[in-house]
Amino acid sequence: MNDEAAGQAGFALKGRNPDILTCIANLSNDEVFTPPEFANRMLDTVAEAWAADHEGANIWANADVRFIDPFTKSGVFLREIARRLTEGLKDAIPDLQARVDHILAKQVFGIAITQLTSLLARRSLYCSKHANGEHSIGKSFDRDAGNVWFERVEHLWDGEKCAYCGASKKALDRGGGMETHAYAFIHADDIKTRMGEIFGGNMQFDVIIGNPPYQLDDGGNNASAIPIYNRFVEQSKALEPRFLTMVIPSRWLFGGRGLDDFRKTMLTDNRIRTLIDYPDSRQVFPSVDVAGGICYFLWDRDNPGGCRIIEFEHGMESTEAVRPLLEDGAEVFIRSNRALPILRKIMAVENKHSTALLTLPEERRFDRQVSQQKPFGLRTFFRGVKKKSGTNDVLVLQSGGRAWTSRSEVLAGHDLIDKWKVFTSKSSSEHAGQVDKNGQRRVLSLSGVIPPGSVVTETYILVGAYDTEMEARNCFSYIITKLFRFLISVRSSAQDLSRSAYQFVPIQDFSESWTDEKLSLRYGLTDDEVAYIDKLIRPMEIGADE
Repeated sequence: MNDEAAGQAGFALKGRNPDILTCIANLSNDEVFTPPEFANRMLDTVAEAWAADHEGANIWANADVRFIDPFTKSGVFLREIARRLTEGLKDAIPDLQARVDHILAKQVFGIAITQLTSLLARRSLYCSKHANGEHSIGKSFDRDAGNVWFERVEHLWDGEKCAYCGASKKALDRGGGMETHAYAFIHADDIKTRMGEIFGGNMQFDVIIGNPPYQLDDGGNNASAIPIYNRFVEQSKALEPRFLTMVIPSRWLFGGRGLDDFRKTMLTDNRIRTLIDYPDSRQVFPSVDVAGGICYFLWDRDNPGGCRIIEFEHGMESTEAVRPLLEDGAEVFIRSNRALPILRKIMAVENKHSTALLTLPEERRFDRQVSQQKPFGLRTFFRGVKKKSGTNDVLVLQSGGRAWTSRSEVLAGHDLIDKWKVFTSKSSSEHAGQVDKNGQRRVLSLSGVIPPGSVVTETYILVGAYDTEMEARNCFSYIITKLFRFLISVRSSAQDLSRSAYQFVPIQDFSESWTDEKLSLRYGLTDDEVAYIDKLIRPMEIGADE
């Protein structure tokens, strides 16, 4: 069959109007379909890295490179890889049908995450849900699945949790009629052996690419969902590909439940050569709200070195820098390329002109004066009474307003009851890492000062406790500044702000009040740096005195 005849037979992976993969809705927030345009950005990143490592060679003109998406859903990565190879291998394999058969049988592989997505991925790649069917563009398969594999896998229950992925037995041990969400790729002790079992022979993949499931509901209607994408990254590394690129939530860069070891390993891995970060997930997935944003990375097995970090700000403006993922003295990734020099200026002043480490002197760290959750031992659902009944009662700032309770009901923080206290909401109504339509972050929500004889429930935390009202008011003037809240946003992308979110904030002299103008002068910020902070952080709305 010549190229013209094959083209008439219907092998056309480009120019569909519209592209169906731009139109399908996501199954859920943990199984997000990748837009074709974004998949191609990731493939461009792989191609650039391949060329840099192979004296300018075109990866799409190489008939021996093997690709796998081990968590395929729509099949968009597989389809776009096949399309690029079909063009790139024209000279090496002139006959179109022979070229297509070679690509589909020898170069492009996938593992679907559910029965439904296996059919969708095969339809995208083979133009038929049956790889060996009449309408399939591949003519060399003798099996229905082709190289897009799916079989039902069961969890291995160890008590109430899966030994492989940590899923809840209560939530996912649901019988044979429903999906188990026991993803084959991470339910294996030896992933190399498992790949041989699935596809046959010694399967060494050159490129692993995809968009894995992000989390598993642990039985709490997403309130207690556990991250799972980290397990896919770790398993992919164990396969030792030449290149690994995946799109995952950015929250791992700062925190997240059960991600401490993963974050430490990733941030110290100098084979991560590119990190593309989108602080607003809507820049990538318009209909999906992923707290903290989305990123993708490129891991280059054979070429360790510095990381090229690209951040896309609101409006898709980007900044780029080559720097370590983990700066000296920092426990987390410094997300913004433009925030780093501001942070260094602050550290220089606080460390008496030394910028060697991105850390504050112990006595200058604001996080040391921030309370733990439940500063008075009162849970969120605690409710006081409407009227004060005795001289021993204390005012309670609780969810929904104020009330009264006896001092005997206060379980902790007794030494703080009779101090002036500065409080703020433990969480904002918006994600700290998310931005509004103007590209601004809110960061802190309801905040204020409460007098001696008062307490708060765990809806709030204390960010300062003082003997005098003046000190408390001056501290409050500090926390409402844009610089204070900017420094929180540098450290945390989460909605719930723990004590660690205040790690980069220095303590000031609270015998005086503070404004952004005074702080900018103190730290020598330029007009451009002040403008950047103003652009990023929303003004804080201050209501009646608390």
